[in-house]
Amino acid sequence: MMREATLYSNLKQGIRCDLCARRCVLHDGETGFCRVRVVKDGKLYTKVYGLIDGMAADPIEKKPLFHFAPGSHAFSISTSSCNFRCQFCLNYHSAHREVPAGEMIMPEEIVHLAERHNCAGITYTYTEPTVFMELAHDTAEIAHNKGMFNTFVTNGYLTKEAIDYIAPYLDAASVNFKGSGNKKFYNDLMSVPKVEPIFTAMDYMNKKGILIEITNLIIPEVGDHPEDTEYLAKWTVEHLGPRTAFHVTAFSPTYKLTHIPRTSAKMLEKHIAIAKEAGLEFVYSGNIPGHDYENTYCPECGYKVIERHSVYLKSNNLNEQGLCPQCNANLNISGIQWMVRGKGQLGRF
Repeated sequence: MMREATLYSNLKQGIRCDLCARRCVLHDGETGFCRVRVVKDGKLYTKVYGLIDGMAADPIEKKPLFHFAPGSHAFSISTSSCNFRCQFCLNYHSAHREVPAGEMIMPEEIVHLAERHNCAGITYTYTEPTVFMELAHDTAEIAHNKGMFNTFVTNGYLTKEAIDYIAPYLDAASVNFKGSGNKKFYNDLMSVPKVEPIFTAMDYMNKKGILIEITNLIIPEVGDHPEDTEYLAKWTVEHLGPRTAFHVTAFSPTYKLTHIPRTSAKMLEKHIAIAKEAGLEFVYSGNIPGHDYENTYCPECGYKVIERHSVYLKSNNLNEQGLCPQCNANLNISGIQWMVRGKGQLGRF
């Protein structure tokens, strides 16, 4: 079912989509780079409104979001396609579909499913939520009205118009970098012409009061340059603050990069050290279960405030205000009204 898009402009040279930083200009019958935006009779339409390609109930830590509503569970949804072409995409079967597919589920039913699965909120993830923004917006509005949270797992390639559209209902965003945002890496292995719009979007989301966590995928041989991690970490400290959660995650061979080796713990620890040296106080590892960098320690007194195993909460000792229980330090953790304190739900999903 096609639905008229919300954010587009009529220009002399055609119809311009104003959702992502590509700002595709299209004519009748043409489809955008994302494959799910099409012009028909002088209007821009989305092909994926309600066409759900993936859904599951997940721990919020899986997003990964470690500083938002710890221990809670999110109902995750996605549609087909993406505005990137990552050659190492874990969800390539959905993100790289030529023709969108899925099950028709409208916003009201999505929220109902989240409630049935005892989820505190909804996460728009797996593929890029920017390409199904209208669906995300309408679902998020209903969810907020019911006291539920909304989070994005995004590549950050949004326009300011898109952020303005979703911001009233978006509580947090996990912004996923690959190869530390190296420009050549993005162009050659992701078909992304420029990375600057991602930083602009993060700045703007931060001004809108959306909690941001950064994930940085380190890929050996092609996306493991220390100077890029240093730049990304220093930018984060300067623009988002030293207590922004920063996840350094390991790569596993997949899709078109099966010839690249898995990221070793030693390599990951090197980039973690770089990020911490740049001034970040909460640097986490990802995709190496049992690694000590999965836990949250208070930077003021050293107390282990939150303990995790992989993406599962083992224990949460934050006080009711979301502060360190030992010294009352502010750890930049939000979504306190949805968090689970005490012993976690290890292995529930």
